[in-house]
Amino acid sequence: GVAISTYAKYCYNKLQKAALTGAKKGLKKPNIEEIRHAKNAVFNPSMFGSSLQDIVAMQKERYPDRQLPWVQTRLSEEVLALNGDQTEGIFRVPGDIDEVNALKLQVDQWKIPTGLEDPHVPASLLKLWYRELEEPLIPHDFYEQCISHYENPEAAIAVVHSLPRINKMVLCYLIRFLQVFVQPANVAVTKMDVNNLAMVMAPNCLRCQSDDPRIIFENTRKEMSFIRVLIQHLDTSFMEGVL
Repeated sequence: GVAISTYAKYCYNKLQKAALTGAKKGLKKPNIEEIRHAKNAVFNPSMFGSSLQDIVAMQKERYPDRQLPWVQTRLSEEVLALNGDQTEGIFRVPGDIDEVNALKLQVDQWKIPTGLEDPHVPASLLKLWYRELEEPLIPHDFYEQCISHYENPEAAIAVVHSLPRINKMVLCYLIRFLQVFVQPANVAVTKMDVNNLAMVMAPNCLRCQSDDPRIIFENTRKEMSFIRVLIQHLDTSFMEGVL
């Protein structure tokens, strides 16, 4: 009893995303659970590739009081629970792709499986979640301001506070999370200083819309600098205890 147009719209959106990001990566063929999940995805939208507004709406029944996406906070907590802040190359070294895909399937069913051992797996999935947001974490309308103020902490922080509320909250949670990793004692072990963290995280927060390779190359440096400035200067104390 479902209109064909419902399936057509869903498939069209999936094809558009696949054209941009490429096919799903991994060594294994889809298992029965993954196939079943894909068949039901049109009725149960994924938390990956959706908008922040849609993700918050999805969790409203389960978590009516949460201000932040469950998927964001839960994966972040899992990275720390597995001592990600004491793991060399965290956020730079990719987790096993098949383990990441399996965790993604579980997360889309509102589960974090017990027995995870490698912090690179939830860290990789967390990066993927940010990267696959339907609209970038820092919306396109604010992109030019970001790359214009990439060396000015006061102006950069002003951009953050001018974002739509959900984008601001999610970004500030991310920055507060990254500020844990730039503590000198952690950097000594992870080898991921503020420059390295900004380099791996900037593409997950900002998206250059230009097709000109020269502009993309130049803006990449500015995007990294903007995120670095936020990690170093943004006061995220107001996020303490916020979920």
